[in-house]
Amino acid sequence: MKIKTFTLNSRQKVISKIVREILNLFKVEITGSKGEADFLQLSVVNRQLTPSEDGTGRGVTVESRLLLFDKEGNQQEFCRRDEGKGDEREAAARHRLIKLNLYHIFREYLGAEAAPWGILHGVRPTKIVHRWIRGGAGQQEIIERIQKDYACSLKKAEIIVPMAFRQLPFLQTSDDKTVSIYVGIPFCLTRCLYCSFPANILPGEKQLRQFMEVFRRDLEAGKKAVEQYGFKVQNIYVGGGTPTSLPDEFFAEMLEMVYNAFYGPGLAEFTVEAGRPDSITPGKIEAMQRFRVSRVSVNPQTMQQRTLKLIGRQHTPEAVEEMFHALRGAVPHINMDLILGLPGETAEDVRDTLEKVTALEPDDITLHALAIKRGSRLKLLMEERHVELPSDAETRKMSEVALSFMERGGYQPYYLYRQGYMSGDLENIGCARPGAEGMYNIQIMEEHQTIIGIGGSATTKVVDPVTSRLRSVFNAKDLATYLRDIDVYIEKRKQLLEEIYGNAR
Repeated sequence: MKIKTFTLNSRQKVISKIVREILNLFKVEITGSKGEADFLQLSVVNRQLTPSEDGTGRGVTVESRLLLFDKEGNQQEFCRRDEGKGDEREAAARHRLIKLNLYHIFREYLGAEAAPWGILHGVRPTKIVHRWIRGGAGQQEIIERIQKDYACSLKKAEIIVPMAFRQLPFLQTSDDKTVSIYVGIPFCLTRCLYCSFPANILPGEKQLRQFMEVFRRDLEAGKKAVEQYGFKVQNIYVGGGTPTSLPDEFFAEMLEMVYNAFYGPGLAEFTVEAGRPDSITPGKIEAMQRFRVSRVSVNPQTMQQRTLKLIGRQHTPEAVEEMFHALRGAVPHINMDLILGLPGETAEDVRDTLEKVTALEPDDITLHALAIKRGSRLKLLMEERHVELPSDAETRKMSEVALSFMERGGYQPYYLYRQGYMSGDLENIGCARPGAEGMYNIQIMEEHQTIIGIGGSATTKVVDPVTSRLRSVFNAKDLATYLRDIDVYIEKRKQLLEEIYGNAR
């Protein structure tokens, strides 16, 4: 089968990407000559009818036509048009309207099922809500607008909008010189089936010592930047990987370095991802107490033994409970992460997991919808061994069950983000009891604050205090590259900070 290709200009590329997003949302498959599709050719035509005169979306009207051609060349045509809003940039209004028009065509004419989030496909949908809040809109007005402008369901609107208003006091604690520190420890004891994160199986002592030496240089350069620009460190977050996979000696050494570099009287949170029971020892708990860690993340993912075995977790539900109780007396706040949509699970499995987890009374529970990434072993197994996942409908039932437990337990949603390829077209949502919200989670998800990244696969995200735009530099995901080229990554971070904050002394 020969496919004719075309060279697209930049605007055509953007529109092509938008159309593909809608096709992916409705799981429209593009089939070849041997496929069983009713229609073999699809064409989308978008026309901007009214130009804007002031650079906003005011006056922008977009007409979208969907043309379907069958095997005999017969054509079906569907058309819809809509108008932009006065507080939108013209390009943003045009792109939104193309998505919205196509979404409604698929829903109204082709019988496609409604998506919970409508056309809200970005990682951080709350940023749109915060923009409207800054414009003076009230809560009910925003709930109605997000349904109309983005076809978002009422259920999701009633989660995300009150959440954004609850975030305001936390975001207001940060100014131009307030930063957080992210520390990347890129090691795990084993690699989970669904994982696509840049993590390495824990190496031997020789390579660990090499990592610690390079990490120290990276850390010292980060500390120098904090001092140079007069930054106030609000949060420290030690993630990975699984930081607690480090042997006790290395773990305590790492925490001590981080504590000495960045801990101060203005610190709101010091978080460590402890992750899994097989990585926790009394020595690590003692080190976290000694260096005043205030939050620990315990990530059972599920309390179903058969699922734990399938996804490559070397522990039992009982071990999770033992780990929780061991940490409860040592660290003030404990978060627990769960995944909805794991292979072979049902909504009843999620109900059982939530009963066991909420009985422990953690301060904060994060509900992740399984995201199938190309780099995960699960993606390969699905293709090679036909590993089956719960349907989208079942995964949505899981979410309803989990959120009902959150409501009954007094947990309120406080941060949210979305990823591609998420089961049930859902989201990752953090829920906490009032007063137990994770400040770092809010700051990084709303991209409201500069985050200085240190360690393997860490990202530095700098918010320009003048334009509020975000710029980033990345440490290598590959461990060998990070160890070899650390000076390159230190210099890139230094240059970015100088560009944004100037040559402060």
